[in-house]
Amino acid sequence: MSTRREFIKQVSVIAGLGAAASMGWVHAATRRPWFMPDEGDKHQRAFIAFGAQDAIWEDFTADVQEAVGLIARTIAHYEPVTVFCRSNERSLAEELCGTANITYVTTQLDDIWMRDIGANFVIDGDGGLGAVDFNFNGWGNKQQHAKDAKLAALVAENAGASYLRSELVGEGGGIEVDGHGTGIMTESSWINSNRNPDWSKADVEQELKERLGLRKIIWLPGIKGKDITDAHVDFYARFVKPGVVIANLDNDPESYDRKVTLAHLEILKNAMDADGRKLRVHTVSPPLNPRKSKFNQNNPDFAAGYINYFVINGAVIAPQFGDKAADSKAFDLLSALYPDREVVQLNIDAISAGGGGIHCVTSHQPRV
Repeated sequence: MSTRREFIKQVSVIAGLGAAASMGWVHAATRRPWFMPDEGDKHQRAFIAFGAQDAIWEDFTADVQEAVGLIARTIAHYEPVTVFCRSNERSLAEELCGTANITYVTTQLDDIWMRDIGANFVIDGDGGLGAVDFNFNGWGNKQQHAKDAKLAALVAENAGASYLRSELVGEGGGIEVDGHGTGIMTESSWINSNRNPDWSKADVEQELKERLGLRKIIWLPGIKGKDITDAHVDFYARFVKPGVVIANLDNDPESYDRKVTLAHLEILKNAMDADGRKLRVHTVSPPLNPRKSKFNQNNPDFAAGYINYFVINGAVIAPQFGDKAADSKAFDLLSALYPDREVVQLNIDAISAGGGGIHCVTSHQPRV
């Protein structure tokens, strides 16, 4: 365990919340019993980062901006949206994202991955709102991130939330919770030397439980080094509600994810949640015949998966990939699992070209 982590613990115990907070860190044991609610609970608003740039996206920048705009406009039909953008791109962001039910905040950005760079909101059940910062480091220093690493604090300030800085390094896309004490995480993205060297699995689990109000974490192995995130859970398993999970099942025999998703399914089907319920697991499979486009031709990073959807007030915003049979199956399953919400499918191929999806480029503030 790191000397820095041990020191922060000692400060928290000896000096209390004030001393630790003055250092920019709040140890979980000294604060109110925060917990992360289910994504399907009511939202105050959603967040988008309009941050695509040529240095990262090259020829796809304009296409990514249009796709981010489409997502923002769609969400704004159902709940308010805050769009973070660079000051010199404010007009372009308004043109593509719209202005109806949308608020703009100008800041510096590196990229678009709001789920990973934003705050991870928690509540205390008494009207309190907290925002956990997991110290984004570009998924293990794989990409420039100095500007994005500051966004979680800005989101917390913008929301009027208590800023809670963890000692762990990680991303919001690596977190899946049911809002009732159970989480699903991949070991590959959390127990990884590119984020948390010298942390044991037990240490990581303890910190995640404390920060997110969890009683149990179901660990999936994931896989390191195949994508920039080291296999975030939001491409593999999602809670529909307590006791019910939707999981990715890759049916492509040539895909490395075939064995990974089968291993995950075996774990999930035999797992119990924090309340002792055996999980009911539904599966959804990526398209085998997605539309042909400039975004997926000879592109090993293209992420064609239906499970990376975003649950908002009154709707589920999900991708479609031009494979009519697969798109229809995903639509029907999501409609059945979320009967009180409208399922809206969008073409987000430009974003998928960068290895992400709708859930990756969004985040939300729970209503308290």
